[in-house]
Amino acid sequence: MALLAPDRLQIEMPDGDAMGSRPFERYALGVKSRRALDLIDAWFSDRRGSISRPKLLFSISFMDAALMTLTGLLAALATSDGADWQTILLRSVAVAVAVVAVLKRNWSYTIASLHRVSAQVEKIAKSLLVVFCLVAGGATLSGIDVFSPATAVTWLVLAALSLVAARVALSRILDRLSAAGRLVRRTVIVGGGPEGEALIKELERDSGKQLLILGVFDDRGAERSSDSIGGYAKLGTFDQLSAFCRDAGVDLLIVTVPMTAEQRLLQILRQLFTLTIDVRISALNSKLRLSSAAYSYIGRVPMLAIMDKPLTDWDRVLKNIEDRVLGTLLLVLAAPVMVLVAAAIRMESKGPILFRQRRFGFNNELIEIYKFRSMRTDMEDATASKLVTKDDPRVTRVGRFIRKASLDELPQLFNVVLGQMSLVGPRPHATEAKAESDLYQTVVDGYFARHRVKPGVTGWAQINGWRGETDTHEKIQRRVEADLYYIDNWSLLFDLYIIAMTPLALISGKNAY
Repeated sequence: MALLAPDRLQIEMPDGDAMGSRPFERYALGVKSRRALDLIDAWFSDRRGSISRPKLLFSISFMDAALMTLTGLLAALATSDGADWQTILLRSVAVAVAVVAVLKRNWSYTIASLHRVSAQVEKIAKSLLVVFCLVAGGATLSGIDVFSPATAVTWLVLAALSLVAARVALSRILDRLSAAGRLVRRTVIVGGGPEGEALIKELERDSGKQLLILGVFDDRGAERSSDSIGGYAKLGTFDQLSAFCRDAGVDLLIVTVPMTAEQRLLQILRQLFTLTIDVRISALNSKLRLSSAAYSYIGRVPMLAIMDKPLTDWDRVLKNIEDRVLGTLLLVLAAPVMVLVAAAIRMESKGPILFRQRRFGFNNELIEIYKFRSMRTDMEDATASKLVTKDDPRVTRVGRFIRKASLDELPQLFNVVLGQMSLVGPRPHATEAKAESDLYQTVVDGYFARHRVKPGVTGWAQINGWRGETDTHEKIQRRVEADLYYIDNWSLLFDLYIIAMTPLALISGKNAY
């Protein structure tokens, strides 16, 4: 897995410093390639200039479904299929969805797999044959005439040719994006010395250009560790690691500290527990011999998986679709209620209808959430330094009602549609929120681990009675425990269950003032 050289990267740091130069300025691309990259930039780039993998993989799967549907229509037209066009379209879409599902199951939608055209051809051929055989077999057993043999063969050939052609073109685009440093995993090595140098040397032997090493972190002083390790800059000590990973958007962290150094490993992992990154321990020169199934590989280097991102690329795709589709639908359905709440707030007291507050969001970044104003304008607490309690004099009469029913949270559906929040996730807490005069992060060890996913309008903690006031250490501890359980056990069905149970939790009104 060859690495882009460290002088080909520019990392925008909070203080405006930069390292190196942007890689895509070093490559002479053709006009057509530049146009393709410009188009991809417009749709898929994140704020750091990297390509968003979830968006890219979803777009590829959508392209496959569109090609399958189109070739199904063309096959029906070419063979004069006797079915009406509504039936043909429905049949084409159903088979397209099935093919995409089988391709996903065969790990076709991964960046590493999409780089290998030969592997993609094999996956496409197997997936098409499986789906068409199942459809034909099911039609024969049920006695339903789905399509004629001529239509099936024509469709199969057209689909195979179009999908393979698309994969060839796509692999070239992905190769150029990888060469330009736009589609690589931003990687940090933890631990220098001979172990770090050996790891870097081994990673550089491959030619996949799927990793981009940003530098090395090492706790040893200058007398034991140089400023450059294996040609990569030493970026700091372990205490600086967490902040760097968050600011630089690190995707992968590889630890070369030997497993015998238990205390040092624990020190590192305790910091990383709150981050949304993959953590691996290099087993390159380890004398410990485990089953081959215990290792994952980066290039030819065996790795022990210590921690994974809470949501994979495809999980993020599904959750984003859920948020945008259901969020928009719920926003439309809630619009009449929101108009009535807004009118009630305006009639009772002068002042803004909406209240905006900065809270912790994904990756511990600050976001501004929307709520209906429930407090008197001269008693608002933007940082929530004092929690709202029962019969709190700061809360208006309308505010007391909408807080009890959680109607004040409805404007956060705008945050969901804008992509700042999810429908389901840990509730976002205000920056100065306290329990028994102590900040939440000082009460609960690993508190910021709940920010490894986007915050939600509702969550597992809320439907289990841990909504509303968190004035004691126990309450915030129980809420965080529920949030972490949700993150570790996420699934689409789990989200839908929480959404379905939320109205029942709201009826009780427990702990909501």
